[in-house]
Amino acid sequence: MALNNIWVFAQAANGAPTSATLELLTKARSLSSNVTAFMGGDGNSIAAALGEYGATKVYAADHGSNIPGVAIAAAMKSVIDGGDKPDLIMFPQNYEGRDTMSRLSVKLNKTVITNNIDIADSGDGVTTVTPIFGGNTLVSTTFTGDGPFLAAFRPKSFAPEASGGDAAAVTAVQVPDLGATGGAKVLAVHVEETTGPKLDEADVVVSGGRGLGESDKFAMVEDLAKILKGAPGASRAIVDAGWVPYSYQVGQTGKVVKPSVYIAAGISGATQHMVGMKGSKNIIAINKDKEAPIFGIADLGIVGDVHKVLPKLIEALKSR
Repeated sequence: MALNNIWVFAQAANGAPTSATLELLTKARSLSSNVTAFMGGDGNSIAAALGEYGATKVYAADHGSNIPGVAIAAAMKSVIDGGDKPDLIMFPQNYEGRDTMSRLSVKLNKTVITNNIDIADSGDGVTTVTPIFGGNTLVSTTFTGDGPFLAAFRPKSFAPEASGGDAAAVTAVQVPDLGATGGAKVLAVHVEETTGPKLDEADVVVSGGRGLGESDKFAMVEDLAKILKGAPGASRAIVDAGWVPYSYQVGQTGKVVKPSVYIAAGISGATQHMVGMKGSKNIIAINKDKEAPIFGIADLGIVGDVHKVLPKLIEALKSR
């Protein structure tokens, strides 16, 4: 089938579209010339950026103090009921994206396909590609019936590329009465203070694992990341142990990263972790166990004690 109308669930941070939004817009415009961004809040401030990546129109729903997923899903349903029915709606595989998609799924009585890394229109149907078993097997699933088809995609599945389009036209959408679901309100938002690049956007990521031995040793990982102008990351083991916040976690249940350089220090390479970083361009592994699974995907492997290798590496870089 032809995809004549595609919506992308768009998000903004610090006055700019998120990287996931730009990735999805880039893919959407390769499938259709009619791409709409649907977002919560005021779309005027990022309309130019959304247009540059392929959106011709922006639906903006001011959700106020309502939970975003509740309000935006209701606003999407109202627009669809009003006659603008998309063939496909693409969501980022994150908390707000999944919340909005699941609520819209119920409202439309439509199934969803999550955790995808690709999508194609073959003419006979719209097919998604989903990795399973730690990424060792790819499953293709074709939507049947009528749209809108609802699909969520992992971050870094598509490379964002500007198309040079004009600023998208913004249409304000009224959030309908939410009934009982509107009773929950957002009272405060707490933003974690960070320095340096974001983990899922950094060009260099240095991650530490259980091989560091104790939480104080994670400082070496942070020092090396700072010297390389990168971001520190962590394996699930040390996040669960309380050494670092969950926001540092790389892996299937954490963040998916695809930096130019990924340094794994004291990480053995559990499947859960490797799913989140094996798409990195260059992987450097440091581990004293020469049989560690991480060496199976590493471009450069250093068999050695991370407590000796990292200080020497930090010292060498500081002396440059």
